[in-house]
Amino acid sequence: MVPSNHHLISFLLSLFFFTTVSQSQPSFRPKALILPVTKDPSSLQYLTQLNQRTPLVPVKLTLDLGGQYLWVDCEKGYLSSSYKPALCGSAQCSLAKTKTCFSECCFSSPKPGSYNNTCGLIADNTVSQTYSLRQLGQDFVSIQSTDGSNPGKIVKVPNFIFTCAATFMLQGLAKGVEGMAGLGWTKISLPAQFSAAFSFRRKFAICLSSGKGAVFFGDGPYNMLPTNIDISKSLIYTPLIFNNVSTASASFAGDTSSDYFIGVNSIKVNGKNVQFNKTLLQFGEYGFGGTKMSTVQPYTVLHASIHKAVVTIFAKELSGVPRVAGVGPFELCYNSTAIGSTPVGPAVPVIDLVLQSSNVYWRIYGANSMVQVKEDVICLGIVDGGENPTTPIVIGGHQVEDNLLQFDLAASKLGFSSSLLFRQTSCANFNYTSTA
Repeated sequence: MVPSNHHLISFLLSLFFFTTVSQSQPSFRPKALILPVTKDPSSLQYLTQLNQRTPLVPVKLTLDLGGQYLWVDCEKGYLSSSYKPALCGSAQCSLAKTKTCFSECCFSSPKPGSYNNTCGLIADNTVSQTYSLRQLGQDFVSIQSTDGSNPGKIVKVPNFIFTCAATFMLQGLAKGVEGMAGLGWTKISLPAQFSAAFSFRRKFAICLSSGKGAVFFGDGPYNMLPTNIDISKSLIYTPLIFNNVSTASASFAGDTSSDYFIGVNSIKVNGKNVQFNKTLLQFGEYGFGGTKMSTVQPYTVLHASIHKAVVTIFAKELSGVPRVAGVGPFELCYNSTAIGSTPVGPAVPVIDLVLQSSNVYWRIYGANSMVQVKEDVICLGIVDGGENPTTPIVIGGHQVEDNLLQFDLAASKLGFSSSLLFRQTSCANFNYTSTA
């Protein structure tokens, strides 16, 4: 369903009427926003926190790069004087492209869980692959602004659209998490709603690490300490590819994918071509194929044949180092005391994801390719995804840590930095201490 111009304009204008926590500068309009991220050591999920509702309550969320929107558990203590259901036929429902209306169901006053005349969306837990058709709603959220070097004032966004999910949907998420923050390619994801609220260009960036990291909404600069270098000045660009078929756990006919895909044409290890069936990387009739990025997959997952080919040539290139038994979920492991170190991690063969030309490639160094699983055991951090995965290459969280990734949705392109360790900095080196 496509919203009418009248409904869409009315909705966007309502978003523009935001307020700030700062009473001294009520007209303050930020140039960019920042959402701090930490990595949970038990689940390996990337966690963030949004303040939501009236009065504001901190809501702990699992970050989902390809997630369609924000969904939150509303069954367990959701109290807010500013909550509004999205009524069937409203601009909010049109923008969310809902296909379901809960009508003549309930006769209570509007509240989370009351489905009378409200539209519904599928809340998707992409970690446990569970889903549920739930109520669409809206409420206040607050988030911190940034100038690209420091965090700034807190701003509030009214009428932020989200899905009210059930408590069982939290299965598989990290302890204390109450939902998922979707950054995906939709009109109601976090990047889309923040860009509409503050008239940003439709652009955001993620910079993750094993400790602190962040999501930046809006354009750069992205200045990292200690040299205050602006990472946005030296990005390499490749097209983002839109998948016309949904890759969610559940979807309606005609739904498109909210995941971000790039065009990997080949893979090299130490400059040697990895031999595999390249047709796997092309999109098939039902949306199968391609290469996507994920923050809910802790490690890169490869089609079985690609995994076997990469492991074979990597082992050959590192044949001088003693191998040890594999440690699940990894097959190729080594005695780490026999491997040297470099500024970009263990001294192992580099892996290149070759993109639109031989001169454009995403180089993966030891810090991102290897995982220390025991005191003296290090493994190649890629996982066998079997013979029939929906997506043959899924670039996981470990492989993108300390790489800044900028998603320019208006231009449909990805900017990537390669490892920031080469520049003697990391994603943990942004100044996360507020000056406001």
